[in-house]
Amino acid sequence: MNPRQLEKLGVPPACVNAALQAIQYAAKADLLRSIDVKKTIRAIVENPDDHTDDGIFGRFARELIDHGAVWTPHVVDFRTWGAAGIDEAAIAQMRQSCSLPQAVAGALMPDAHVGYGLPIGGVLALDGAVVPYAVGVDIACRMKLSVLDMPAAALDDDKQAVRFDEALEKGTRFGVGSEYKRPLEHPVMDQDWTVSRVVRENRDKAWRQLGTSGSGNHFVEFGVLTLDHDDADLGLEAGRYVALLSHSGSRGTGAAVCSVFSGIARTKLPRKYEDVGRLAWLDLDTTEGREYWDSMNLMGDYAAANHDCIHRNVSKLLGTEIIAGVENHHNFAWKEVHDGRELIVHRKGATPAAKGELGVIPGSMADPAFVVRGKGNAESLNSASHGAGRCMSRTAAREKFNWRATQNDLAKKGVRVLSAGADEVPGVYKNILDVMREQSDLVDVVGRFDPRVVKMCGDGSRAED
Repeated sequence: MNPRQLEKLGVPPACVNAALQAIQYAAKADLLRSIDVKKTIRAIVENPDDHTDDGIFGRFARELIDHGAVWTPHVVDFRTWGAAGIDEAAIAQMRQSCSLPQAVAGALMPDAHVGYGLPIGGVLALDGAVVPYAVGVDIACRMKLSVLDMPAAALDDDKQAVRFDEALEKGTRFGVGSEYKRPLEHPVMDQDWTVSRVVRENRDKAWRQLGTSGSGNHFVEFGVLTLDHDDADLGLEAGRYVALLSHSGSRGTGAAVCSVFSGIARTKLPRKYEDVGRLAWLDLDTTEGREYWDSMNLMGDYAAANHDCIHRNVSKLLGTEIIAGVENHHNFAWKEVHDGRELIVHRKGATPAAKGELGVIPGSMADPAFVVRGKGNAESLNSASHGAGRCMSRTAAREKFNWRATQNDLAKKGVRVLSAGADEVPGVYKNILDVMREQSDLVDVVGRFDPRVVKMCGDGSRAED
């Protein structure tokens, strides 16, 4: 037998040599004709404790025990929305995620595409454990929409265009490592930043980056919010409003938290689970698990503060007041009760959509975003998509699209893009209208936001969705 055949029988890679040595010993003793090797190996894999005294295979059995025996994964069921538009690699990632030993339930949203570990658009419920990479690199990546006290017609007034442009240009900063020399003030910096070493050491950097927008698919934009009906939760009557929409997260400190704690999780991973890679978990009853949980929640508060600073700066520069708003995380883990059981629900690129819960689902710089109200669908673990979802890699996008040509086309359609990259043009995303149709059982549409003035990072740097 060769290593590949042994692994198919369930032998972990770390124990293959012991199995081969046992088989070779049996061959030298002329015992292979009297035993069924496959059946014997499989029996030892399933119950190594019963074979530790075996004169030929005992060492193999003991090594299996030393390495935590063998993991025979069981994949929990998960439902997929919009499966026809999701590539097989993302579905395979979701399947592997749902095979973790603590997995209880999962769901895959219609904007899903390949990510690190858990696919973007994946929802994963675990019992008592958290996976740093199932939360994501950009912890608490977040949407925030603010409705402003100015008429929608202002966006059509060429004389006011410079006001909108300057508010975006001066109200935040884009790019990897972008920061302010004079940090902005916000109560979040008075919270406990000693919950873990990594956040303590990154506090000053986090403060300097407060109010910045990063890179990749992060944006800040003005547009028109249209409400067809009065909405009591928003406190707005039906009509058209100028609104400010932003997308960003916890910046460099959030990425550091993910990197450090995912590394810790991988070092603590029993060898029988070594193939799960970035899906390595931390039990919440351990010191490391509690430190990650506290750090993640601090990053959630920090991301919310980051948006608060951006919206405060931009609206002040524009000379307007914020009269209503809605916001939500979509890279986070929550303690939630499902079927009477407390679970750790990871939403990596997925919007919380409990019954009555408001959220924002964006499209692209040329396509609408939607303010939605959750329906509380139990099969989705009260979740919905976090956007349209990519249908093309960044590399392929840069090879296919010319940014200046796209910018000119958008201008003809009434969308002014101040800066962005070819890897974020509308053609790299799925059709948001199709995505919304696929999840009509997850959310109701409350309002539609159509972008008019858009700013993104223009240097081609990327961040995880």
